[in-house]
Amino acid sequence: MYSMTGYGKGVAATDGRELTIELKAVNHRFLDLNIKMPKIFNACEDLLRKTISSNVERGHIDVYVNYADKSEREKNIEIDFGLAKGYMTASQQLKAEFDVADDFTLTSLMRTADVLKVVAEDEDAELLAKLVKEAAEGACANLNQMRQFEGGKLKSDLQNRIANVKNFVDGIKKKAPLVSEEYAQRLRVRISEALADVKYDETKFLNEVAFFVDKSNIDEEISRLYSHIGHFNEIISSNGSVGKKLDFLVQELNREANTICSKSNNADLTTIGLALKNEIEKIREQVQNVE
Repeated sequence: MYSMTGYGKGVAATDGRELTIELKAVNHRFLDLNIKMPKIFNACEDLLRKTISSNVERGHIDVYVNYADKSEREKNIEIDFGLAKGYMTASQQLKAEFDVADDFTLTSLMRTADVLKVVAEDEDAELLAKLVKEAAEGACANLNQMRQFEGGKLKSDLQNRIANVKNFVDGIKKKAPLVSEEYAQRLRVRISEALADVKYDETKFLNEVAFFVDKSNIDEEISRLYSHIGHFNEIISSNGSVGKKLDFLVQELNREANTICSKSNNADLTTIGLALKNEIEKIREQVQNVE
């Protein structure tokens, strides 16, 4: 089991070039990649996406690509003469206007923003692709290592919580048969108090009890809850992406719990049912983090 949150970093280097890829993942219904990288890697974006998607199935992932070229290959310097002339003219105008010493030197001009631009030869596309592939796979491996560790903790928590759910269902199953008996006793007492010594039709009384029992019967809901619990345990013990399956099962668990609460007509049963719903909600929150 994998969590959808984590961080991974991969580095690839060759011939003085170093590429670093960082991945920061959080919850998301689908795989959503937000890539930020230098323009020279635009041709490698599809390769980067495929590499990540082959390692991660769900989650929003911010992808940061940083590139440093420290190779000794020759680099050309482009000079923006128009911009340099503009700075020189502005320098002369400021000197004349404010009568200040002119300390605007050649070095100052060369350090001025955008006057000089370093232009390297076109990068080797195959080399860039190789760096992207290597760094991306390393980042994914580290990301998945963290996601698997967090997933182990999620699995342990979900196992404990689904065990709590089963305990609540056991309590409901034990209490359910007593509901009809308690209802019959309460109804008999109310009738006796209302009619005093007047005899009532026992057949109609039993029919009323039978109608209540049929209306409040939750045997099917209990049976389905046990089935969902068993299926839930099977899924969290399996491999691969299980988040969507667990999310669906949580919806089914919650539906059965709602039905039990609406049909219970018994304070004790309702109390257990609400505790069951609360535990299912905690499971739902955790399942949102599972890939």
